[in-house]
Amino acid sequence: MKRVAKLLPLLLILAALALGAGYRYWQTRLEAPLALDAPTLYEVPSGAGFQRVVRELGERGILADGWAFRLLGRLEPEAMPDLRPGEYRLTPGMSGRELLGLLDRHEVVTYPLTVPEGWTFAQMRAELDAAPKLEHRTADWSDAEIMAALGREGEQPEGRFFPDTYRYRKGVSDLAILRQSLERMDDMLAEAWEGRDDDLPLDTPYQALILASLVERETGAPEERDRIAGVFVRRLERGMRLQTDPTVIYGMGDDYDGNITRADLREPTPYNTYVIDGLPPTPIALPGKAALQAAVRPAEGQALYFVARGDGTHQFSRSLREHNNAVNRYIRNR
Repeated sequence: MKRVAKLLPLLLILAALALGAGYRYWQTRLEAPLALDAPTLYEVPSGAGFQRVVRELGERGILADGWAFRLLGRLEPEAMPDLRPGEYRLTPGMSGRELLGLLDRHEVVTYPLTVPEGWTFAQMRAELDAAPKLEHRTADWSDAEIMAALGREGEQPEGRFFPDTYRYRKGVSDLAILRQSLERMDDMLAEAWEGRDDDLPLDTPYQALILASLVERETGAPEERDRIAGVFVRRLERGMRLQTDPTVIYGMGDDYDGNITRADLREPTPYNTYVIDGLPPTPIALPGKAALQAAVRPAEGQALYFVARGDGTHQFSRSLREHNNAVNRYIRNR
């Protein structure tokens, strides 16, 4: 008994040393790099717990010491990441600890979807349909069904969505992107309308949205947006028809083959501003922020006409005579 008592301190020291060595080994396994030769995507399934993640990474040969992380879950449950479904990019040299941080920060892989200014809603839908990793819920829906699902039953979709670059993670639905874009346009239009000039010949924000879409489609040079808006506003104030080709093209739909004839300019469609008075019934494209701002704060001036020079800019004229001379110079001679 006395001999055991004498050995006890030594045994305790040995036990402490063994425990310390075991602890250090455990920590080295947590800090060990993942077995990766190249960046790899790993998807955390919906509803998955961390133990499942450890098991799957072990089965793929990425995480060799799953026991170390299972032990961590028991000893330090607060260190376990709050998992969010999605794809995560694992890189060579990343340690197990760094993997925990990546998962806990919810740094899921995202993909860009760009909707340029001036696109139509049909073009936006085609881009959504072609986007990888999205859940394509609306691919077979009509425009009316989409608007109803967004809580805007009976509204026309053209112009209602804000052109921008949206980022999404795998599994997000195209309807979620559309909702985000719709709400963004609501905010941008409300902001523009709030800061509008007092004497505009526009009665509603929707009319401003329509005008902005015309400005967007007519503008090749960004610095001309407010000047073009000024021409349209002055024509509306004088009761002059807007006579803008993009509305004719929009009204032609699939019949447009890249050219506009004199017969097309005389064709009575709801969008032909050579025939109708005032604004068309809906926007003809998705206007960006600059076009919205130009529509409600147009440039002052006397120009009532403009014609494309062929380089993206326009020649502005105050009278029909000046305009005809500009047409002869930049269109007919060309």
